[in-house]
Amino acid sequence: MTEVWTAIGPEPLDPETLAGRVASPGSGATVTFTGAVRDDGVVALEYEAHPAACEFLAAVARDVATRHPGLTGVAVAHRTGRLPVGGIAFVAAVAAPHRGEAFAACADLVDAVKAGVPVWKQEWYADGTGRWVGAP
Repeated sequence: MTEVWTAIGPEPLDPETLAGRVASPGSGATVTFTGAVRDDGVVALEYEAHPAACEFLAAVARDVATRHPGLTGVAVAHRTGRLPVGGIAFVAAVAAPHRGEAFAACADLVDAVKAGVPVWKQEWYADGTGRWVGAP
């Protein structure tokens, strides 16, 4: 059974820590994805999660592990709160015996989290105004 670890909250994220959570003697490849706040006209992004977002995130991670049975570990975490440009908002890490499995599963995990986990963001601009993106 694949080890799965998930988290959503205001604590800073470290890609190396998540990669360490999935590493094992049976994993020849570890792939990580780091999503950061980019400078595209915003000064910050503020993330808010639905109260059940942790359960959604865990379900998505378990589903990816099921769809990619060769994995040795899956870890995924999303920040909440206000992050400046360059702040790390999202990290996914996947380990597998071979790189192809790890790359495919990590891409699947990132896409599945973006599509199915209720975390919303508000863009903040230099003039102090903000706008919600993707919120219901």
